[in-house]
Amino acid sequence: QLQLVESGGDLVQPGGSLRLSCAASGFTLDRYAIGWFRQAPGKEREGVSCISSSGVYTNYADSVKGRFTISRDNAKNMVYLQMNSLKPEDTANYYCAAAEGVDYITTDQRTCVMATYYGYWGQGTQVSVSS
Repeated sequence: QLQLVESGGDLVQPGGSLRLSCAASGFTLDRYAIGWFRQAPGKEREGVSCISSSGVYTNYADSVKGRFTISRDNAKNMVYLQMNSLKPEDTANYYCAAAEGVDYITTDQRTCVMATYYGYWGQGTQVSVSS
């Protein structure tokens, strides 16, 4: 069974850092583009970042550009989201998602965060930024 599992969410103070991890089981990630999305209570899901299957291409939402970094280690079947300079508005449940055969979406900020391209989703990990 194909499964994505996120981890690393926590309560952190503004200005702090967290690294989220996305682990795959039941399939190898090296054929998939991976996206990170988030959803805060009462708000719509928002695309945060994406990375191509090889890791060559990455893209970010304007709200996180310069603060978040997406990376992957295909040998470990893992994708990461390093989040620095966290703000209270970053508080949300963060999800990773996998998209097969559509690496081209990662070259464009708009398509990178279009949820319709992603066929596999994790359950999410909670990030809370508060003093």
